[in-house]
Amino acid sequence: MSRSIYIGITLDIEYQSTYAREPWYALRENYCTAIQNAGGTPVCLPHDVDQIDAYLDLVDGLVISGGMYDIKPELYGETDIKGGLVTKEGRTEFERRLVLGALQRDLPMIGICGGMQLIAVAHGAKLIQDIPTGVKAPLEHMQPEPHDVASHSVSFTPGTCISRLFGAGRVEVNSVHHQSVKDIPPEILVSAVSADRVIEAIEIPGQSFCLGFQWHPEYQINEGEGRVFRALIEAAADYAERAAMGCQSAVI
Repeated sequence: MSRSIYIGITLDIEYQSTYAREPWYALRENYCTAIQNAGGTPVCLPHDVDQIDAYLDLVDGLVISGGMYDIKPELYGETDIKGGLVTKEGRTEFERRLVLGALQRDLPMIGICGGMQLIAVAHGAKLIQDIPTGVKAPLEHMQPEPHDVASHSVSFTPGTCISRLFGAGRVEVNSVHHQSVKDIPPEILVSAVSADRVIEAIEIPGQSFCLGFQWHPEYQINEGEGRVFRALIEAAADYAERAAMGCQSAVI
């Protein structure tokens, strides 16, 4: 396929007047660079729920980005609040609907940090709301800056898609989160865990390409993280080709 492969990236939103008095969108540049280096064209997606179908028609794949916020516990069936939660309900609702639409279309997708958690919750998983109080003898999962260095290792589940992309049993990763997924339903496969048994990566075998990472592979700390984004672009190119063939068949 000769045309560009478009990868939608969800934006964070901030309400503090450090950049502007009004709410402003934010995205680290390395999300876009990781996609560009893998051969894709990044497309940033504002939080407009009325445009979700248009976005999904436009893009060939998705990256659900991370951010310093938490998913509202009611979305995974809990009402008790453990630890300090910061929610961005408008962003979460937009991303939740976007993820559901992408899953219905079998659109290739990567969820990063909070994005992985949202994909898991969309499949019925729950969250550990606060790792320091909810995990026995936890590692330090909220590392200080810089984030382009590793802070702990993860071990891969043999035979998973993610383990094949990294080509190793263990790898060092960065870590910037205080929550993690739990109570995984059968349709989610755990692909990596840390030494304290926190789930660090997942995949959805029922989808053609749907991976989740609790760490931030867009920092490209190791070669496997580059292969993750190249695999996304390859899957998105396949999706675009199938979509084009479907359109041609419909015309015929």
